[in-house]
Amino acid sequence: MKVQLGGVPETLLWTLYHRAVEARRPDAVLDDPKAVALVDAIDYPFAERFGSGEGGLSQWQALRVRRFDAEVRRFLAANPDGTVVALGEGLETQFWRVDNGRVRWVTVDLPEAIAVRERLLPRGDRQSVVAASALDEAWMDDVDASRGVLITAQGLLMYFEFGDVEKLLAACAERFRGSAIVFDAVPRWLSEASRKGKLGKPDGYKPPPWKWGIDREKRGRLRARELRLPRGRGPFFGLLAPLAAAVPPLRRLFFTILLKRF
Repeated sequence: MKVQLGGVPETLLWTLYHRAVEARRPDAVLDDPKAVALVDAIDYPFAERFGSGEGGLSQWQALRVRRFDAEVRRFLAANPDGTVVALGEGLETQFWRVDNGRVRWVTVDLPEAIAVRERLLPRGDRQSVVAASALDEAWMDDVDASRGVLITAQGLLMYFEFGDVEKLLAACAERFRGSAIVFDAVPRWLSEASRKGKLGKPDGYKPPPWKWGIDREKRGRLRARELRLPRGRGPFFGLLAPLAAAVPPLRRLFFTILLKRF
C-alpha cells in the first residue's frame, strides 16, 4: 500500500521503521513481528528517507518502546479490564505486544494518521479509534474510566506548545482522577537544535521541530517521575547507558520518559 504523509503524521513511519529494523535482528531487544509485516506491506522509501537504522538509533527506539510496554503491562496487572488511551499512536503496534485478552484500547490521532492505521491494522472488538488531535478534549468522552485508565503519549507532546501540554494534563487529571500518563520529553538543547533544523539527515529527512524542551523549571511544573530505559545490547546500551541512567544530569541529556499520576 502506498502511504504519503508529511509533517508530524509522517513521524509514524519513522518510528515504525526503526522498530522493524531492530525486530528483524536475531538478537533484537524488541519482539515486534507486526512492525516488520507493516514495513513490508507499505510502499514507501523507508531506508532512502530514514537511513539504514544502524548505529544504535533503532535499538534506542526499541528500548524506549519497551519502557512504555512495561508500564502498560504494570497497569494491566493491576487493572486487567482497564482502558489504555494511546495518544498520537500512529502505526504503533503496542496493543498486540501487551494484550491480555481483556484490555480496552482507544487510539487517538489526527484524521490522516487514523486513515492509514485503519487500512493497515484492522481493529478488534476491544479497540476503538478517535480521529482528532490529542488536544481536542472531546476524545475523553470515548473513554470508559470505570475500570482504570492509563494514557500513553509516545513521541507526541514535544510537538505541542508547553502551555497546551499543561492544559491537556490538567484536563486528564480532572476527568480521570486516579489514572496516569506515560510520555516522553526532549531536553531543551535538543529542542533548540530541532527548531534550527540541525537534526535528521543533512540531505534527507528532517523531523518536524519540537516546540519545547524539558528543563529544571518545566520538570518541576510537570511533577512527573522519571523512568529508565531497560538494559540493551552491546557496550553502550548494555553497560554505559544503564550506568549513565543512574546519574540524573546524564540521564536527562537526551529523551526522558516520564510517568505522571493524577
